[in-house]
This record gives sequence, structure tokens and C-alpha cells, in this order.
Amino acid sequence: MAQKGVQLDRETFSCSICLDLLKDPVTIPCGHSYCMKCIKTFWKEEDKKKIHSCPQCRQTFKPRPVLVKSTMLAALVEELKKTGLQAAPADHCYAGPEDVACDFCTGRKRKALKSCLVCAASYCEKHLQRHYDAAPLKKHKLVEPSKKLQENICSRHDEVMKMFCRTDQQCICYLCSVDEHKGHDTVSAAAERTERQRELEVRRQDIQQRIQDRQKDVKVLQQEVEAINRSADEAVEDSQKIFSQLIRLMEKRSSDVKRQVRSQQEAEVSRVKELEEKLEQEITELKRKDAELKQLSHTEDHTQFLHNYPSLSPLSGPTDSSSINIRPLRSFEDVTAAVSAVRDKLQDVLRDKWTNVSLTVTEVDVLLSAPEPKTRAGFLKYSREITLDPNTAHTHLLLSEGNRKATYMSERPSYSDHPDRFTDLSQVLSRESLTGRCYWEVERRGRVYVAVAYKNFSRSGRMYESVFGFNDKSWALDCNNNSYKFWYNKVQTPVSGPQSSRVGVYLDRSAGILSFYSVSETMTLLHRVQTTFTQPLYAGLWFQCYGDSAEFCKLQQSEVV
Repeated sequence: MAQKGVQLDRETFSCSICLDLLKDPVTIPCGHSYCMKCIKTFWKEEDKKKIHSCPQCRQTFKPRPVLVKSTMLAALVEELKKTGLQAAPADHCYAGPEDVACDFCTGRKRKALKSCLVCAASYCEKHLQRHYDAAPLKKHKLVEPSKKLQENICSRHDEVMKMFCRTDQQCICYLCSVDEHKGHDTVSAAAERTERQRELEVRRQDIQQRIQDRQKDVKVLQQEVEAINRSADEAVEDSQKIFSQLIRLMEKRSSDVKRQVRSQQEAEVSRVKELEEKLEQEITELKRKDAELKQLSHTEDHTQFLHNYPSLSPLSGPTDSSSINIRPLRSFEDVTAAVSAVRDKLQDVLRDKWTNVSLTVTEVDVLLSAPEPKTRAGFLKYSREITLDPNTAHTHLLLSEGNRKATYMSERPSYSDHPDRFTDLSQVLSRESLTGRCYWEVERRGRVYVAVAYKNFSRSGRMYESVFGFNDKSWALDCNNNSYKFWYNKVQTPVSGPQSSRVGVYLDRSAGILSFYSVSETMTLLHRVQTTFTQPLYAGLWFQCYGDSAEFCKLQQSEVV
């Protein structure tokens, strides 16, 4: 009860303008009291009208009343402060520009605690109390403070809109339902809210399910990022090890060549030096003999000459001139040539094989590819120009049109032996490997197998190992004049579709899609393969009868059938 008394005193001795305890209190003629500064500020705004009013009861005064401080009221306020009267509310209790203000506060307005949908007004804690105490107000709908309460008032009838017109899909008041919305499908706003709430919950459940699905997808992608990073790190590390091994091998071979050359150099120089030393000794001996002969030749005494002549020592045998056959200095040039040949061979291998390495890197793709095109114009965006590899062509296949066309001949064209050549069957592979998404068309005459294959299957030997469509390394569409058949791993699948001399092939390697189409005035899907390709792919052709031919068409993205 004591606390309630203090609260009463606080309300009694508070200024209704600033809601703070009275400061320099003054009482105006109507009996209401205010802070002197607050009422002066309030009346200053009314000076232009020359009529002044009470902020609470709105009683007017003319002329402006003289304000005199109420000493007794000031003393009471000070005494109440000493007996426990609470301090004024902090600034955060008052409404700012972004807050909803109490509609019943005068002067500086407090923040609204609730808004009433029935009253279409907002209340601070003080003015809201009546909604908790008065029985009729307890039934009102209180919500969080809202600045949009006026949107709930009908602009035509100035009534709260408690109805909803389903015909016009808008909120209306009761008078609207019997006026311009008469005969429409109307329900209470609460009933419509219940219906919409059910729909909202269904949508929320759908959204929440999608959120869960997307979160799972995000988790999968995060795991995939980790896997990509881990795999890439391992590939880089392993590749560096392999290249380091190659570098060490090359360095070892370089060291071996250097050691062998230096060893051979030392041996050859030693042999030459040894022979040179022998020749120098022989020269010295010959010079000594020449001096003796010269001295004897100058002897004037004939008897003495003849006496000493037999005593001359005989000459040693001459060095074999055949052992001193000096050739031009090319002793080690053959070594340089041999090393150069090795270098050229390695460059050829790296050039040929590096394409596969590069393609393997670029084909790493964890995301789903775009959907398969629906129109020929869409397919032509991925058109590829394909040529045939003469090194793979069977000896009865004649290549022409810049190696885009192959014809099965009874006579044998002139081909050199090559390990990639098909020797038993009239088949040929493309020069280019097929990566990413690509599309090509084959114009045929006669019976032709249009194929896609890995490159590393047998070129001869057992039939199933070297025939397109008869192993797990190739896929082939048998195009006869009146039927189609698809072959894979010795399994035949009948294919129905309109006959055409032109076949379109679409490949999405990363997505594992291979599709064959009959191309005429329209494109008709003949057969689609969904699998996982593990190696680079090449286009192929297989012929059955002499005279049959097939050509890889030149396609333009602007071309229209």
C-alpha cells in the first residue's frame, strides 16, 4: 500500500507536459499546474493566436495569464522527494523519431507499450492501465506498437475495418459490407486471417523444407570444396613428385653422359699422350743419330771414316704410321646428336601426351551441367569441327575433304605402318579428343556405325576387343538404310526413329550424357546414354560395304535446317 501511495503522489505532482516532477510549479486559472518553463514554451506557440489554453482541459484564457510560482506546491514536491517519490523516467522512456508514441500523452510523449486495434490508438504504460482494469476494454485486441493503425480505419466511413471482401480481396468495415460491397463474398477479418494463416503455415513449411534442403546442399558443396582442395593438393603434390623424379632421372642421365664423355676423353687423351711421348723419344733418338752421321760425314780422313762407320748403332724400328691416323675433331659430336634426338623424342611425347593431361585437368567438374539443348540452334552452339586421324584409318579407307570424309574402298590407299592403325576392321578415329559439351553431325551414304570411343582399345585381334560397340570402351549407333540399332558392350538395343542420311551426336562428357539424333527438317532423339566417362573420348566410324562413305559436316551456329 505504501508503494501505491508513492505512485499516486508522483502522478499528482507531475507535469502533464514533460511528465516529470514539477519544477518551479505554477497554477493557471483553471486549476491545473505545470512547470513554469513547460507552460511558457507551450503558450509561446499560441502567442500568434493571442488566445492561450490549458494543455489538459483546453480552457482558453484571454489575455495570457500572469504566471507566479506556487511556493506551497514547490515545497510539497520537495518534501515528497525526501519521502521516497521516484525520479522522473529516463530519456529512453520517451518516444523518439523511430518509436511509436502514446496517443494520450501531452507534451513530451512516452513510447507506446501496446496498440489497440479496436481503439486504433497506441498507449504508454501509464495510459494502457485502463485496458487492464476496465472490463469493457479488457476485450480489446492489444498488439505490439504500430504506426500503421490508421490503415485499419475505413477512409470512407471512419470505422475500424473488421471485415474482408474475398470478391475484391480487400479489408472493409461493416458499413462497406452493406454498401458498395453488398452481395460480395465477405467474412470477418479474423476468419480470413485464419484461412490465410493456414496457407501461410503451409508455405512456411515448404520454405523451411527448402531451407533444410539447401542447407544440406550447402553442406554437400562445402564437403565438395574440401574434397576438391584435398584432391587438388594431392594431385599437385603427386605431380611434383613425378616431375621431380623425371628431373632427377634427366639429371642422372646428364651426369651419366658427362661421366662417360669425360672418361672416354681421359682415355683418348691418355692414348694420344702416350703415343706423343713415344714419338718425342723417337725424335730425340733420330736427332742423336743424325748428329753422329753428320759428324762422321765431316771426317776428312778416309781411313778413319771407314774405320768408324761400322761402329754406328743401328736405327730402331720406325713407329707404325697407320696408328697415327688423325681424323677431324668430331669424336663427340655423335654424342650431342644422340642427346638431341632424345630431347626431340621427349618433346614429341610431351606434346602428344600433354593434351590429355591438360584436358584431364580442365574436365574436373563437380557441378551439374546445363540441361541438354531442345533445338538444333541450341545444339549448334556446341558444334565442333572434327577431322579423322590418318594414323588410325584402316588400309581400305580413303580420307578426303581435309580428312573430314572417309570412303570404304576395294583398292588399298597407300598408308605406312602405324601402331594406332586399325588392321582388321574398316574403322577410323578422330584426331581431336572430345571434351566438355560438343555436338557434331555425320552425313552418311550406306551402312555406317557412328561411334564414340576411348582411344586405348585394341586395333586388331579378337573381334570384341577391337569393334565399336562390342566392348565397354565404345558406344556405336548402327545406321542402316531402313533401321537403327545401338551397340554397347556386345548388347544390341533396337532404336526407332525417322530415317535420315544425317545423324547428330551430342556429348556432355562431365555429365556423362551421349545422345544420337536423326537430323532432317526436325531433330528426333534416337537414343540417349547416361553413364560415367573415365577417359578422353574420340569420334569414330565403322563401314560395312565397299563404296559406303561418311563425312563430318562443317556446321555454323547460324545454320538452320
